[in-house]
Amino acid sequence: MAKEKKKKTSFWKEFKAFISRGSILDMAVGVVIGSAFGAIVTALVNILLSVCLWAVPGGLKGLVTVLPAINSVQEGMNKGIGLGQKFAASDLQALGVKLAQTNYPGLAEGDAGWTSAVEGAKSTILSKYTLHGTKYTYNMSAVIDWGAFINAVISFIIIALVLFIIVKVAKAAHEARMNMTDDLTRAQTKQEKGLPLTRREKKALEMKAEADAKAAEEEAEKQRQAEEAAKNPTPEIALLMEIRDALVNKKSTKVAEAKATEAVTEKAE
Repeated sequence: MAKEKKKKTSFWKEFKAFISRGSILDMAVGVVIGSAFGAIVTALVNILLSVCLWAVPGGLKGLVTVLPAINSVQEGMNKGIGLGQKFAASDLQALGVKLAQTNYPGLAEGDAGWTSAVEGAKSTILSKYTLHGTKYTYNMSAVIDWGAFINAVISFIIIALVLFIIVKVAKAAHEARMNMTDDLTRAQTKQEKGLPLTRREKKALEMKAEADAKAAEEEAEKQRQAEEAAKNPTPEIALLMEIRDALVNKKSTKVAEAKATEAVTEKAE
């Protein structure tokens, strides 16, 4: 039992160490941000394509090609009444009426149950067809969704362009930082030897001096705040300090008592 508990504890410790690694956390943040950015890009592409395809019936979703049926399964629900591989969305009501008349030959318009029969027929049709723009296509038919393909291509181009710009900027910043480090090293070496400095080297020395001055100011401010906090502690800090002093005094008292007892014992011996 103890061995199994030890294994579980070790497992959770290893898991905690694994997820606490910097690279894992950075990757998780990157995945979340990437997903959010992907959603933004998709929305932007849909807007742009909707504007560009304003004149296309059904817009982006209407850019589909239904391949010819190669067997009876792909021909549609009932080709005889117009329910083939595809039909216009405006024909749904009429096709619902035809299917209801086919399913219930003796039922006519105005009879009891006519409305429910038509609505049931329409529900049956909608369960087997998918709306693409202004047309319904049979679910068993082979369909090429050009709109989804164009959307994916443009999204990929935008994301690749953004990543390229980010990498380009990061690389330029890294190179600038490295060049500044090299300029600073050369400037310090020349300064020690008394040699003239170039404009870039002087700029590097000035930036180094500004950074050192700023760091010194921040350190002085932190020290000042620490001194003020020590002089005027908050109630919580004051309570903690009292507890600390009480524990120290209690420990000192115990040590003194122990030494006194030891001295008395030695004297008695």
